[in-house]
Amino acid sequence: MTQAAEAARTVILTVDDDPGVSRAVARDLRRRYGESYRIVRAESGRSALEALRELKLRGDLVAVILADYRMPQMNGIEFLEQALDVYPGARRVLLTAYADTNAAIDAINVVDLDHYLLKPWDPPEEKLYPVLDDLLQAWRTSDHRAVPSTKVVGHRWSARSSDVREFLARNQVPYRWYSVDEPEGQRLLAAAGQDGQRLPLVITPDGGTLVEPEAPELAAKVGLATRPTADFYDLVVIGGGPAGLGAAVYGASEGLRTVLVERSATGGQAGQSSRIENYLGFPDGVSGAQLTDRARRQAAKFGAEMLTAREVTGLEVNGAARIVRFADGSAIAAHSVILATGVQYRQLEASGCTDLTGCGVFYGSALTEAAACQGQDIFIVGGANSAGQAAMYLSRVAKSVTLLVRGPDLSASMSYYLIQQIDEAPNISVRPHTVVDAAHGADRLEQLTLRHTVTGESERVDAHWMFVFIGAAPLTDWLGDAVLRDERGFILAGPDLTPDGRPPAGWELDRAPYHLETSVPGVFVAGDARAESAKRVASAVGEGAMAVMLVHRYLEQS
Repeated sequence: MTQAAEAARTVILTVDDDPGVSRAVARDLRRRYGESYRIVRAESGRSALEALRELKLRGDLVAVILADYRMPQMNGIEFLEQALDVYPGARRVLLTAYADTNAAIDAINVVDLDHYLLKPWDPPEEKLYPVLDDLLQAWRTSDHRAVPSTKVVGHRWSARSSDVREFLARNQVPYRWYSVDEPEGQRLLAAAGQDGQRLPLVITPDGGTLVEPEAPELAAKVGLATRPTADFYDLVVIGGGPAGLGAAVYGASEGLRTVLVERSATGGQAGQSSRIENYLGFPDGVSGAQLTDRARRQAAKFGAEMLTAREVTGLEVNGAARIVRFADGSAIAAHSVILATGVQYRQLEASGCTDLTGCGVFYGSALTEAAACQGQDIFIVGGANSAGQAAMYLSRVAKSVTLLVRGPDLSASMSYYLIQQIDEAPNISVRPHTVVDAAHGADRLEQLTLRHTVTGESERVDAHWMFVFIGAAPLTDWLGDAVLRDERGFILAGPDLTPDGRPPAGWELDRAPYHLETSVPGVFVAGDARAESAKRVASAVGEGAMAVMLVHRYLEQS
């Protein structure tokens, strides 16, 4: 935060039950500090505490608190003692009469008082301002600064708290995490009037609070677009992974009114990758988050709309229009649709894994958890590129990383460059022919039961962190019978729809489906959701661009 921005958010608070004295204090403070600080005054300890809690929720800074000693219901020392819980870094000043000096001296030990001032303080140039100047200077040089961002208060081993953190991180929303067990977490809970029974608590930069928020509500409150600006588009792209972002960039840049709809966060599985080193044009590698952010900004630059936390539940045909229905009952229509829904990691069926998901068992890289893995022993299940990239990333901070692979080695599904890096990493080991039979723990993962698939021998090992990267299940169940899919749920397109040379059932056009066109004319598929796709970032981006080219061809002939 710049010094000017910080000053604009910094408060000097004064509280005195005598309205005349309260106005006089505020007047003298504004005359000297009004251009650099915001002067807030209150006329009771209770109202001052309410003001402090509101400032806390908004993320504002409080540099100095001046409180009168003799106030009814709550005297100055009692007020400062409670204010200490809300703003422990603020400098505290007690305003006293001469007869109260002993009480002021005693308060130095009770509330860690920084100074007491005798009333009246005329002239302020001699008796008030020098004291405040010193206190403000001391405050500026201390570690007082709050983070002007979204705050999340939650339990360390809570699946819901983990989901919220991952949602914010993947959507590039700055946030700060506070454990409910830490003093600052407790202060934020108290400021929001919460007892910590329902978590997580999310505090937005404007001071708004959300308790156990669902993704659509959270997205709207942190400034992500969730509602379309129109009812009809040239192109609707469903899914915000590399294929969807590629389609949005090319569709918008070529003049199509384009909207991209994402149920969680743009980037897909690639967006969770810590390092992609074989993507064209990035010889030093690029993180999935960086690639996603650049693609998203590029799409927005060309005018593509991007809707986040919108779950699509249906696809219908109404004449020339393709109708996309959302979970909340609303819908949008378009001339054409590109299905880029991607895939998700399959769930481990081992005993105990479901209950411990988000509490030590994570699907995908969960990069928000990396900092907590410092010096820990980590297990990664899977042998494809995503597992290898996660292993390399986590090995930087972990004590050890163990890859659990069902096959004999990594060569079947991992790129050669990653295998080489893993071989050279001193704290990464590979256990072939190994599967997880069970996960154990009460509130968090504590142990794993591993089984060797060849010998049948089982072993129970201590484990607090397990990241799972197994298989790929397409996110296509919502389509139902709208388009043809294979037995695993992947979408059939182009030549795969006409293996015997005949068009698919219900196809009414006098041409064969285009290469990426589904069994519904004008509806295309790109990326990992397509049957027999390459499952690589570069090919997904290429298919997104190719799908837009075919959309143009379809629109020209419609």
